Amino acid sequence: MQRALFTSLTAAAFLGTSAAAVLAQDVTIVLPEQPANLEPCRSIRADIGRVINMNITETLTVTDTATGKVLPFLATDWTQVDPRTWRFTLRDGVKFQDGAAFDAAAVAHSIDRLMNPALTCDSRSKFGDQKLTAKAIDAHTVEIASSIPNPIMPTLMSTVQIVSPNLPFDQETNSPVGTGPYVLGEATAEHVVLARNPDYWGDQPAVENATFVWRGESAIRAAMVETGEADMTPAIAVQDATDPETDFAYLNSETTRMRIDMQIPPLDDRRVREALNIAIDWDGMGEALFGSDVLRASQMVVPGIVGYNPDIKPWTYDPERAKQLVDEARADGVPVDTPITLIGRNGFFPNSNESLEAMQALWSEIGLNIEIRALEASDWVRYLDKPFPEGRGPTLFQQQHDNNTGDAGFTIPVMYTSNGQYSTVENPDLDKIILDAMTATGEERAAQFQKAAAMVHDDIIADVPMFHMIGYVRVNPRLDWKPDLKTNGEIQISKIKFRE
Repeated sequence: MQRALFTSLTAAAFLGTSAAAVLAQDVTIVLPEQPANLEPCRSIRADIGRVINMNITETLTVTDTATGKVLPFLATDWTQVDPRTWRFTLRDGVKFQDGAAFDAAAVAHSIDRLMNPALTCDSRSKFGDQKLTAKAIDAHTVEIASSIPNPIMPTLMSTVQIVSPNLPFDQETNSPVGTGPYVLGEATAEHVVLARNPDYWGDQPAVENATFVWRGESAIRAAMVETGEADMTPAIAVQDATDPETDFAYLNSETTRMRIDMQIPPLDDRRVREALNIAIDWDGMGEALFGSDVLRASQMVVPGIVGYNPDIKPWTYDPERAKQLVDEARADGVPVDTPITLIGRNGFFPNSNESLEAMQALWSEIGLNIEIRALEASDWVRYLDKPFPEGRGPTLFQQQHDNNTGDAGFTIPVMYTSNGQYSTVENPDLDKIILDAMTATGEERAAQFQKAAAMVHDDIIADVPMFHMIGYVRVNPRLDWKPDLKTNGEIQISKIKFRE
């Protein structure tokens, strides 16, 4: 976490975290990693989003996790003006936590800030190559336009955090201000504290203060909840989820992969990329590290999402064929002995480091030279976005991506277009297919995304898909709360109740 975050912001809001000081209406949540920062436009990342999404900042719309339906929130309704433009009516009686008015000008400011090239906003990854512009029609009406036809703008708005117009426009902030039920009380190297917003426009939540702490070891997080030192942890390893009274499994909408830096030798050779996929004993690794319920992935969108291609089958474990492909590439002069770096992230997900070690061992057995580099979140993110670090050499990048919004448009463009924020692919034919998908609706939209996914998997081999993940949480029995599809990247404190 950036050192600028480690300052007391509103010390009066912090009540302390010792057993004597914690009141019945307070909760402590233990996370697997320290937030890199608290910038709202980067909150699609789990380490940040768990703390601020729908707690400090809110969105115009929300997606119902049970039905996939887009529902009103800060916007009460919307209409499509033309293929590129949507008009949103805003909720009345809402203010930002700093007293600024929530109005159309503020929403336009949030959209413009998100699009500002001076900021590196992860949230832009949801939009592919399109650019958004917004203008206030009147105090409670805003029009949001896209550079390309956008039939799913209301869904898109469920990912955009609306922030106070008083936040700096040209630089990131570690002091987020939104319209949510909680304000940032204190942020230090040891914890982040949120305090209940007494002026919140909605119902006052049951939790008064929420303290977030972080511990890298799953067993430690589980033990903290068991002993009452913490009330909940959103991520424990399958081997620690042993108590059916407190531990719950959930489909967490995350898909894991190793992104292949496919422009750099030896990873620019298709044979090497295929070998990476078929050298892994996926069934054995999946059950051992992630549980018997984990689902092997063939692509980066989950079943049920518009654009998921059921005809793509996961790569089959074939170590002999993998070694043959590496040997063929070596014979043709491909520098397969060049060190390849696995870029991982400490505490990324339970058993993430163990999965890197397993893959390193199996890839080494087929003749590749693999090194692991495990980074903290703030360093890992340098490899996530373009421009990627110069002089990095060939890398395999550990990534976890969630899509709980129901459409492949939130996944495929950012990962596979030539200009995609996370993409190492440069293929004009694929770009055209994805653009056609983004501007289409209905069956044609799904078909084009399916075509793109097949090309990525069968022809290009742009990554090593791993698993559609199952999450495990541990919850103190004093809380009345259960996980849902969004829990891994968003913990809504206002939904937490207390049992009598």
